[in-house]
Amino acid sequence: MERGLLWLPLLVMFFWLAWAGWNEYQKIESYKRWAEKFERHKYDIYAVLGQKGDHLTWGKPTRKEPLDIQTVNLQDIARIRFRIDSKFFDEFDQKDAKFPLNGKKISLELLLKTGEMPSIRFTDIDIAAGWYRFLRDRLTAQIET
Repeated sequence: MERGLLWLPLLVMFFWLAWAGWNEYQKIESYKRWAEKFERHKYDIYAVLGQKGDHLTWGKPTRKEPLDIQTVNLQDIARIRFRIDSKFFDEFDQKDAKFPLNGKKISLELLLKTGEMPSIRFTDIDIAAGWYRFLRDRLTAQIET
């Protein structure tokens, strides 16, 4: 009986891990269906993000469909900032900015012409930096034309 009680926490942990894996798998499958309509997209535990033409769409991943979907036209963005913890990287002049290798809070902050400032969270700095450079280049191209 004692040995059975010792194994009980391990059994509970196994079932919890199995449920967590199934839950994440369902989120990824839902994301795949959602992302089909976008030219460029990303999945993250914090947010899903997609770009098609001049529209940027993001929301929170769930097992069914992303929630809290927001869409913005790239022409409505006045400025984009890349934030790692409390430091901002938003220099349009620095094409090859060096970013830190780690951070706890990584996000893209979009300053809209209306004054709103939505934030899109990331877990990976490299993916966030890629999106930052892509969006920065798109905004720079719009300014020049």
